[in-house]
Amino acid sequence: MSRHTQQQVLTLCQKPALMVETRSRRKQILTAGKATQRSRGVNGPAVDLSRIALNVLLPVAGVVFALLLGAVMLVILKANPLAAYGSLLRGAVGSTFGLTQTLVKATPLLLVGLGICIAFRANVINIGGEGQIIIGAIMATWFPLFFHTWPGWLLIPATMIAGFVAGSFWGFIPGILKARLNVNEILSTIMLNAIAQQLMNLLLQGPLMDPTGVAAGTFLAQSAQLPHAVWLPRLVPRTLLHAGALVAVALAVLVYVFLWRTTIGYDIRAVGLNPDAARYAGISVPTFQALSLTLAGGFAGLAGVVEVIGVQHRLLEGLTSGYGFTGIVAALMGSLHPIGLIPASILFGGLLVGADTMQRAVQVPSSLIDAILGLVVLFVSGSALWSRRWAARRRTNAQMDQEQTA
Repeated sequence: MSRHTQQQVLTLCQKPALMVETRSRRKQILTAGKATQRSRGVNGPAVDLSRIALNVLLPVAGVVFALLLGAVMLVILKANPLAAYGSLLRGAVGSTFGLTQTLVKATPLLLVGLGICIAFRANVINIGGEGQIIIGAIMATWFPLFFHTWPGWLLIPATMIAGFVAGSFWGFIPGILKARLNVNEILSTIMLNAIAQQLMNLLLQGPLMDPTGVAAGTFLAQSAQLPHAVWLPRLVPRTLLHAGALVAVALAVLVYVFLWRTTIGYDIRAVGLNPDAARYAGISVPTFQALSLTLAGGFAGLAGVVEVIGVQHRLLEGLTSGYGFTGIVAALMGSLHPIGLIPASILFGGLLVGADTMQRAVQVPSSLIDAILGLVVLFVSGSALWSRRWAARRRTNAQMDQEQTA
């Protein structure tokens, strides 16, 4: 490699950025960048251990510190922290029912988190998971009620696809607003959450209202029960664990392949690493940012689908249970990696299930449970921010060392 090419590789790779013009050129630059790291004495195992410490141990430490602070609050309220956390653990994994409930809660978190991983990799923030879940749930209610004569083998996948498309549309709106008008996606997604909530309320008081409740004179905010043909099969008898959990895990693997083994996924990550560099390389930054928000909306919409056809079997208020926001924290704890998101979702699912058991066992206010979960969110988010800053500072120091030795 000539000196000019080496300097170009260092300039492009060490910012970091994936500045490329063709697929073969991208691979050449990445390969040369790895060779440059090895020539500077940064071996593979050391880099891997550093990433593990940053991406895995820090979020875990954040959870531990949050629970320690929660223990202090329990002591102030004259509750036994060991008994409280023991009941939390037993409630989450201490029985077949608790374990299956943990997996049931983890399923929508995993689906929402997959969309968050895609969005964050493109350097956009999707706060609209709640609204996208609602839109997917609305479609998952209307579609099987309208096509109730279809057989289950066709109705179930068709409902999932319809919910994914509906959620994608709700994510496409802030995506296209950001791409064309540079509208802040945080504001637009939050506003769309409120719109989706009011739309659901309107439908539950009108077209989707349960007709049996109207006939009985009880106006409950819920839809009619869905036909049994669309109910997801149970994985464990007499529990709520449904086949949607397996679908979510399969999609996690698929998203990993999409982000790290396809050209589109490569371009999404390039946009997230350095938009200016990606733009220089000929990648349409607004297009891939809009695409990432659209896909994020689709996965959140799918989370709404599995809640409707897998758990509730009807549309009702409170369906989201805060999954749209908790999924963000689960994605951060999973280091924005689809595979790492699987155990992170199970952990947060266990926290949600075990928190109810802890509240009943030690007789503490529900606000304390919310506070402990909020501390987990705060510490995990803070650890992710510190990790990114530490990694950026490390790259900057490495670049300065390279410039001094050149």
